Amino acid sequence: MVQPVHVAIFASGRGSNAEALIRFSQRPEALYRVVLIVSNNSTAGVRYVAQQHGIPFVHLSSVTHPDPEAYVAALRTTLHQYAVELIALAGYLKKVPPAIVQEYRGRILNIHPALLPKFGGEGMYGIHVHEAVLRSGEPYTGVSVHLVEEEYDTGPVLAQLRIPVAPATTAEELAARVLPYEHELYPLVLNQCARVLRRC
Repeated sequence: MVQPVHVAIFASGRGSNAEALIRFSQRPEALYRVVLIVSNNSTAGVRYVAQQHGIPFVHLSSVTHPDPEAYVAALRTTLHQYAVELIALAGYLKKVPPAIVQEYRGRILNIHPALLPKFGGEGMYGIHVHEAVLRSGEPYTGVSVHLVEEEYDTGPVLAQLRIPVAPATTAEELAARVLPYEHELYPLVLNQCARVLRRC
């Protein structure tokens, strides 16, 4: 029997994508298991998602480790402690340190609520992305799952879904329209990455 790939989820907010990834991991076809949730926000909603599923939650940030080198060392130690093989960013608002990107290159995924390479980069997260899409007047938006590199939203895109903007007319409506597609696509791509990692 193939051993499931150990996944750490990095999240800063309420954790809806984390919840979707965890729920998929409980299905028979899942090839990964979420063993850790890391957050830079000690009071994030994802903390309660972790508790509900019995998954360890670790708060690591400049609050817990003001020295950047100590922060990276603590993050690396934590990932090694749980034998993490893949990392899934799910609304994680802190930049992943270059040393961690280098160690896990090709094994860190992120979900972005638009069609990259448009509407990506520093500051383009959450509602800001949907506002930019609406300002552009483009008829389509979407979701992208991509590999993480040292700079924001620059890694290779692994999968995308294209979604009509209409009938959404506000950023909040568009966010609500896109979110279910994020929950649909992200677990499938993560599972495929686990399959490739295990070569099964």
